[in-house]
Amino acid sequence: MAGLELLSDQGYRLDGRKASELRKVQARMGVFAQADGSAYLEQGNTKALAVVYGPHEIRGSRSRALHDRAVINCQYSMATFSTAERKRRPHGDRKSTEMSLHLKQTFEAAVMTQLYPRSQIDIYVKILQSDGGNYSVCVNAATLAVIDAGIPMRDYVCACTVGFVDETPLADLCYAEESGGVSSLALALLPRGGQIALLQMDARLHQDHLETLIEAAMTACKGVSKVLDEVVRQHLQEVSVLTGE
Repeated sequence: MAGLELLSDQGYRLDGRKASELRKVQARMGVFAQADGSAYLEQGNTKALAVVYGPHEIRGSRSRALHDRAVINCQYSMATFSTAERKRRPHGDRKSTEMSLHLKQTFEAAVMTQLYPRSQIDIYVKILQSDGGNYSVCVNAATLAVIDAGIPMRDYVCACTVGFVDETPLADLCYAEESGGVSSLALALLPRGGQIALLQMDARLHQDHLETLIEAAMTACKGVSKVLDEVVRQHLQEVSVLTGE
């Protein structure tokens, strides 16, 4: 797919968005009563479900326990119906293992694990429908689930995938843009302090463009954090009404 097709002369993308415009984000917290925390999030046509259990005692080998902080265990998977091609192994493949590790690194930077020594926090995320930015959508959904579980965090951790077309950074890529040969990177940010929790880049990118892309990604993440903050406040209002507080 040629670069001209991804960005028109008028500055519009394939789905009608401007270059810096995010996809529509819709989310709900507390979707599962059985889990300690849960959230469902849609970012464009990418849909994810996140569930959090813990903090609880270490399961399995006690040698995994850390005396000064909690162990964060993350598992990423994709529903077999999430893409046009049916996946034979929705989890356990190399890509899922890699994504699980990235999520673990991201939330180790955000969760205040020192408050829960010798314990474990489990974060499970499943992509129900895939249309680009899977890592970012998982981070945003898991952030809401961790907050729903009442686990203290240093800040919201928000993620966004950005690409570079015709000298223009594109925020929040969809699948057509990701698969169109665009140089892209995924960034997870703690917005208030500007701390980068994770930066992932799979394709080659000229050094001159790196700073521009990172700035575009950080701006997009701050936009996502405002949306997540609204979702959390709305959820708290609903809960307070239900409990009569």
